[in-house]
Amino acid sequence: MVRILLAEDQGMVRQGLKMMIETDPELKVTGEAVNGKEAVTLCESHHYDLIILDIRMPVMDGLEAARIMHSRWPERKVLILTTFNDDEYALEALRNGARGYMLKDADAVELIRAIRSCLSGGLSIEEHVAAKVMPRLMKKTNDAAVDPAITPRELAIMKLVGEGLSNKEISEELSLSVGTIKNHISAILDKLSLRDRTQLAIYAIRHNVV
Repeated sequence: MVRILLAEDQGMVRQGLKMMIETDPELKVTGEAVNGKEAVTLCESHHYDLIILDIRMPVMDGLEAARIMHSRWPERKVLILTTFNDDEYALEALRNGARGYMLKDADAVELIRAIRSCLSGGLSIEEHVAAKVMPRLMKKTNDAAVDPAITPRELAIMKLVGEGLSNKEISEELSLSVGTIKNHISAILDKLSLRDRTQLAIYAIRHNVV
């Protein structure tokens, strides 16, 4: 069972999201919060595989909560779910460690797909948001060169991470074990002084690897 913490300040919306999520029998909302601070507090005493955060909440918003969670529990996946199709929010969410950015008008199938992508190590961004975010990322360092310490094998893996593939999918694509892929990604992160695969995906896009 996948344990999910759902942080949303509007009760009816929260219950509707819970019902949508739990149409997948393997997904269970085991915690609910009405703001980011309450979500962080719940994370201190409970284990969750995934935290879904609204952006605009009282006391502490979802972006700040995502930043705190990523710094304290980097292994826990964070998905931002919001009504705001805003590239600035999306960029900050990615910088704060979120593995996905979805709009609330998504249907249950799209939401569950995004959840599954986050859990498997992918990066899920709603397509209308991605259409605005990706050109901005590419424009910033369009001519930047990839660090020469990166080997051709690592470059191939970086490209697939930038395309949103999970470790399992990359292992199948390159005919390598999942463990080998994990070791390569750890080495890449060390060489580039990056925190996680979300930052690696952004690096790959900025440096025209993807």
